Order: sequence, then structure tokens, then C-alpha cells
Amino acid sequence: MPKILLVQNETREEAGSLRHILLERKIAFEQVDLSKGQQYPDPRSYSAIIVFGGPDSANDDTEKMEMELARNKEAVDAGVPFLGICLGLQSLVKSAGGEVVRNPVKEIGIKDAEGRYYEIELTEEGKKDPLFRGCGSTMRVFHLHGETVVPTHGMRLLAIGKHCVNQVVKVGSRAYGIQGHFELDDEMFEEWVRNDPDLRKIDSPQFRSEYEKVKGEYLANCNKIFGNFLSIAGLK
Repeated sequence: MPKILLVQNETREEAGSLRHILLERKIAFEQVDLSKGQQYPDPRSYSAIIVFGGPDSANDDTEKMEMELARNKEAVDAGVPFLGICLGLQSLVKSAGGEVVRNPVKEIGIKDAEGRYYEIELTEEGKKDPLFRGCGSTMRVFHLHGETVVPTHGMRLLAIGKHCVNQVVKVGSRAYGIQGHFELDDEMFEEWVRNDPDLRKIDSPQFRSEYEKVKGEYLANCNKIFGNFLSIAGLK
């Protein structure tokens, strides 16, 4: 039976809405939590790999990150369909020869310092890519990051943002990284707001009200993007 590997860098940053989709479609998956000392298995044993976010940096000189970078590279070299979210994007780009650097500003939550919703805008190549089939050219997104990527030659930029330019990157034929979060569900949102130091600073009735207004849009885009990724991976 085809099986997807879900790789957590931090316990509270998990599959969220993606798990619901996998369960609904009866797609088998295995989950490992690197922050608990679990190992990242050989990616060539799986139909697809999804790596989630976390507070680490892809530049960390740790055994955990060295393992993640090495396994990501194995996945890309073997053509295993790969989806990296937030730190997962950064470790993907780093493993393939790109750079991870500090972003000029931290992107936290739903809106920027000017009160505008965080959005990504598809590039011309992004509009044609199967990952975004059926999606609009601009999409609101939830952010929780302070670093960004500098793609190297051969990587393709599929979406850009205002404060963090390189928002979605494609490596090879079937490896994707997305800087923002579409995978939030209500349980994850509450967990993040309680435990993430940056989100605790902005937690307020207004912040929660604004999140309620856009969470349906996040979920709709999650269903489209992740459904497209499953099709790319040959999983229906």
C-alpha cells in the first residue's frame, strides 16, 4: 500500500488539515517527530514525503538538521514527491544547494505591520504548475517565520510575497517548498497561540476574530494544493 511519510520538526507543528485529508482518502501515512529524537527514515521507501515547520534553522549545526538535510537530498535525488512547509521549505532549499538567510522582517500571523493580510502571488510559472491547478493567482496565507531562502540556479520560483519574496520554490520535477501555512486546523491554531512566543504576543480577541474570517479560505486552498500534490505523487 502506498504510504506517505510525515516529518515533524516540532511536536506542535504537525499535519493539521492534511491529516484529515489523508484519513478521508484512506491514504496510509507514517509520522516521525525529530524533536523527540526519532529518526528520519530512508525516503525512498515512501510514496511521498512531507516535512513540516519548527523553530530550528536549516543552518543549525546539529545532528538532527544534518540528518534532515541528508534525507531531503536523498528524496530529491530519487525523485520522491516532496512537500516542505516553512522550515520544510528552508531545509529543502538548503539540502539542494540554496541558502537560508534572515528575512528583513518576521512574518507572524495573519496580517503585516501595515494591517494587510499576508498573501502570496503566483508567478507565471507558478500559474502553470500542477501544484496550483484550480487556485487563484493570489492567496492569503498564515505566516510564522523569521528566515527565508535564496534559491540556487535550477530551482524555480512559483510564488512571491511582499515582505518575504521567495514564498514557493520547486526543486527538480516533484519537490516543492511553501513558506506559509495552509495546513492549520482549529486544534493546531489553539496550540500555536498558547505555546509559540511570537503568537502569544499578538493573541487578542481581534486576532482571533480575523483568523475566523479567513480560516475557511485557508482550508479551501489547502484542499486544492494538497489534493494537487497527491495527484502529482500518483495518489488519489
